[in-house]
Amino acid sequence: MEVLMTPAELQAAARLGGYAFAGLVTRIERVHQAIARRAFSPVRLAGAPARLMHDTISRGVYLAVRGAGSAAGACSGQAAALLLGPGLPAAAAPGGNLALAALNAIAGDRLGPDLAPLAIRMAVRAGGRDVDLTTPALAAAFPCATPRLAVFVHGLAETDNSWDQRGDQRVCYGRELEAACGYSAVYVRYNSGRHLSDNGQDLAVLLEQLTAAWPEQVDEILLVGHSMGGLVIRSACHYGQQSSAAWPQLVRRVFYLGSPHLGAPLARAAGLAGWAMSQFPETRPFVTMVNGSSSGIKDLRHGYLLRGDWDGCDQDSCPRDHRRDAPLLAGADHHAISATVTGDPGSPIGAVIGLLVPPASAHGRRGRHQHIPFRAGSGSRLDGMHHFDLLGHPGAWEAIRGLLGQAAS
Repeated sequence: MEVLMTPAELQAAARLGGYAFAGLVTRIERVHQAIARRAFSPVRLAGAPARLMHDTISRGVYLAVRGAGSAAGACSGQAAALLLGPGLPAAAAPGGNLALAALNAIAGDRLGPDLAPLAIRMAVRAGGRDVDLTTPALAAAFPCATPRLAVFVHGLAETDNSWDQRGDQRVCYGRELEAACGYSAVYVRYNSGRHLSDNGQDLAVLLEQLTAAWPEQVDEILLVGHSMGGLVIRSACHYGQQSSAAWPQLVRRVFYLGSPHLGAPLARAAGLAGWAMSQFPETRPFVTMVNGSSSGIKDLRHGYLLRGDWDGCDQDSCPRDHRRDAPLLAGADHHAISATVTGDPGSPIGAVIGLLVPPASAHGRRGRHQHIPFRAGSGSRLDGMHHFDLLGHPGAWEAIRGLLGQAAS
């Protein structure tokens, strides 16, 4: 049976396991130290010798356990790579692709050189593989290329496969757009744990290279983003215009499917819980386990699109909103679509599930203030479906098709 991990991925995964074990030991050690400080504080000088002995012994024990865990991880990775031999990349199978996406969502901004085989690089995907942005490679991957591109950008912890989930109640928007409107569907995969602004800059570069190398001269681009993907698209449009790229002028329509333009309450709640835990020495070591350890998750708290939104701010200790209202790309029609499980805005069930992306955030409105200038009537609020239904629900497709017809008329 062929292994669904390359030797490099196996070794990196084993190292990551060792690092995770060492990190857990470090957290336990810090809690131990905090409790010990409280226990020894009443006796102070009288207890100094005992505290010195305690600290020396405990430090040595934790160091030994931490080192043994890291060494075990490195050795097991080497052994597995030798025993199992060459294998397919993990992303070649939908399950492996999803596992990598989840890992990158949680810790993608901290996958350094020694863990690089596990880090997702932004790429166009076809047939479970990255496609080089050269004309021959694109022509081979897209033999029926047309001048109209529909580019799909997934959300947090999702993949290019998320747009094509099989089932009786699922619709693949890409295939529908190809059949109904003559678009060529292009799916992008990226590391959702990085800052949205970093992914936005990379997407701007990718779209410039894609349009330059596409087998047909590109006449029109339609962009579709789910959840975080919609924010990455807005960021890319900003940086594409800033660099005077050619592709933003080709964008005619942008669809934001459940994108938290004003942030996600669940991410904010986790951030506030982490901030509260940071105030106490005993709970401070576990802050990153609560407030979302990756930069991408932290950006979702308030919908940060640009580097200036977060640069110079410690997102672990600063709960304030520094988001700037970045303008929508001029010359394109923008459509926000949200989902709620109930039609009743006051429903407690809808309120709880709406913690992911409430309709107000999806439509860029807070109270009476329309922060994101979506044109009236240009969006849709869909009842009776949840956030992830927006990836391929027949009702969501009907809304998209209706808005496409509205824009064309």
